[in-house]
Amino acid sequence: MRILLVGAGGVGDAIAKVAAKRDFYELIVVSDYDFSRAERTIDWIRNRHGEAKASRFLAAKIDASSAANVAELARNHNITHVVNAVEPKFLPTVFSGAFTAGANYIDMAMSLSEPHETDPFHQPGIKLGDAQYAVHDQWERAGRLALVGVGVEPGLSNVFARYAADHLFSEIDEISVKDGSNLSVTDDQGNEIFAPSFSIWTTIEECLNPPVLFDRSRGWYTTAPFSEPEIFEFPEGIGSVECVNVEHEEVTMLPRHIRANRFNFKYGLGREFIEVLKLLHKLGLDKTKPHRVRSAQGPVDVAPRDMVAAVLPDPATIGPRMTGKTCAGVLVTGKDFDGKDRATYLYHVADNAETMAEYNAQCVVAQTAFNPVIALELMAQGIWRGAGVLGPEAFDAKPFLDLMSSTHGYNERWVAQERLPASPLRHP
Repeated sequence: MRILLVGAGGVGDAIAKVAAKRDFYELIVVSDYDFSRAERTIDWIRNRHGEAKASRFLAAKIDASSAANVAELARNHNITHVVNAVEPKFLPTVFSGAFTAGANYIDMAMSLSEPHETDPFHQPGIKLGDAQYAVHDQWERAGRLALVGVGVEPGLSNVFARYAADHLFSEIDEISVKDGSNLSVTDDQGNEIFAPSFSIWTTIEECLNPPVLFDRSRGWYTTAPFSEPEIFEFPEGIGSVECVNVEHEEVTMLPRHIRANRFNFKYGLGREFIEVLKLLHKLGLDKTKPHRVRSAQGPVDVAPRDMVAAVLPDPATIGPRMTGKTCAGVLVTGKDFDGKDRATYLYHVADNAETMAEYNAQCVVAQTAFNPVIALELMAQGIWRGAGVLGPEAFDAKPFLDLMSSTHGYNERWVAQERLPASPLRHP
């Protein structure tokens, strides 16, 4: 297996560091528009693991906005698998470039959505991933696999849902992805600051778009951003966090392979985060269309959202100033195999102190990074195989979770925690 990793930012950097501990591949080309970032990642691997490990990594410069450049780099290095670790706005070109090069493909976020033109808060327009699923037959005929949405959410959450459907439930009423944390980031003076732990570009996209939900009787539909708030009790000391509906890939992915009455995604953003996002929207700072701006160097075209991303702390650099834990999980309700009511929360928790010590990566990006590496290893072993555009829920979840938790694998603990089936939601 010869891998082209597109992007050496927070998640891409962590993917390379996680992969450095495994031996299932021949080569990983770490590429970025900033060549020095790719070199920095490999230097870390060399310093931590030695020259023998680092020799299986190669730095390269790439223009992720050019499908031709992606294809050229892939062909030059006889790449078998392209891993997309850049922002979703570059997905069309990386996705296309991988196909043109005849390579398999992996990403952690899917093609972007477009709200319904006349009724955005009731009807979906173009859903997340629709553009990729539309070419499933093309990838299938080519005998290539595009394994999409295999980060932590989507990704590990999809694996949890598939495991619950196969091993814990005879019938499922609802699959609700719940993401929450108690993370805190401080400045040099120790004051807590507003610093999103993931790409603000992506965060704005998923939080301000109309959330998509799925109901078996009506199919996919939408609602207003931040709707249906509930207080969810997260495990391992994180505690009670207010969660709201957010647009996310799982809701567009899971109903294709798993039968349940309802699917949703709820994110524990917190009141302050929600108010900041609402203000950005009110001021038009969430827009992606460039505007002409006067500067000391003359007029320049700037997208407001890119400006917001530029002035906020880089998520890849905030790890040393971050404390706390983040939890990714799926609450599944329905009937067990004896016909009794059951509610199970399957989850994984990442502690920032631990991920910084192990990978010099903050916990949100580290928690995302190990999942595509596990998927690649399963593909290398021939355990996960297929062709077309498929999510992780299309494959057997048990080998993934076994490799994830094994001390000979990735040594990442996951938990299936029983909850009270009739436990009512607590609204703030």
